[in-house]
Amino acid sequence: MRPKSRVTFLLGIFLVLMGLWVLIAYKSFGGIVPLLIGGSLVYLSWGRSRTATVVFGHTIIVVGCFLVTWGIYLLPYSKPTLAHVLGRPLFWGLVSIFGGICANYHGFCACVRKKP
Repeated sequence: MRPKSRVTFLLGIFLVLMGLWVLIAYKSFGGIVPLLIGGSLVYLSWGRSRTATVVFGHTIIVVGCFLVTWGIYLLPYSKPTLAHVLGRPLFWGLVSIFGGICANYHGFCACVRKKP
């Protein structure tokens, strides 16, 4: 059985390996983010079903909550510059949460899954 989307599968495998490497080599919980996203992308690559899209959306929401919490923790060390706003986990956590909500929404419609 082959994955339906090779690019999604390869990106997922890369993120899983990168997450494991960060967890093992640096003993940092920052590796959980690529690990979860990569695992959900591997699952999503096997099929474009409603279940895969909804699981991907929920995983991205969980990762977004993790990033928002981490970003709030880093707020006292942030500066009001564009690099600090776009480079800190708070911004990307909010983007991830809204992206996960979008994936959950599109798990129940035919526009993304290309089914009539």
